[in-house]
Amino acid sequence: MTATVGTPALTAWIREFARLVAANRDLLTELDSAIGDADHGANLDRGMTAVRKALDGEEPGTPAMLLKRTGMTLISTVGGASGPLYGTAFLRMAAAAGDAGTLDAGDCARMLRAALDGVVARGKATAGDKTMYDALAPAVDALDAALAAGRELGEALKAAVRAAEEGTAATIPMIARKGRASYLGERSAGHQDPGATSVTLLLTAAATALADGV
Repeated sequence: MTATVGTPALTAWIREFARLVAANRDLLTELDSAIGDADHGANLDRGMTAVRKALDGEEPGTPAMLLKRTGMTLISTVGGASGPLYGTAFLRMAAAAGDAGTLDAGDCARMLRAALDGVVARGKATAGDKTMYDALAPAVDALDAALAAGRELGEALKAAVRAAEEGTAATIPMIARKGRASYLGERSAGHQDPGATSVTLLLTAAATALADGV
């Protein structure tokens, strides 16, 4: 039987993402130093630390309240492009969750699809631009395909992680077409995109926290 995901499981997801961002802060910064502002790790860690503290103060009552608080906190605390992009993704997930108290596997897939749509609307990115889209889009597609094939949420999320990892690796030879990295032109090739890397952490955290539901 597919797990049903409630606010406690989603909270665990966000806390696990915060932990992974903190653990990989130096890696994200190193990747961003090659083609960006060298601040992706520090910025995202600051934002997720603020999210974690906000959750420590008061536990949100519904999935939508949790996701909205996460998005608003990221927008207000993270500079550069990553704050608005991640913030928009979480706000779109909140809208997709609606008034539901718990989410089934299909709801989770629609939620992540809404996050992708939000990233596209905010960043205007497409495949091959060398951005977080290049990890998130194949991950969402893999999740949909796995669920359509009858796989449980946990296995479907693992498939999404593998797709995100492959998408992230595929950014290495790409020539950036968005953001500061695009200023480097062909010199941006040979470097892994930091945004795609942090998206893989987001999916990895989901596979860890949401698989069994709560």
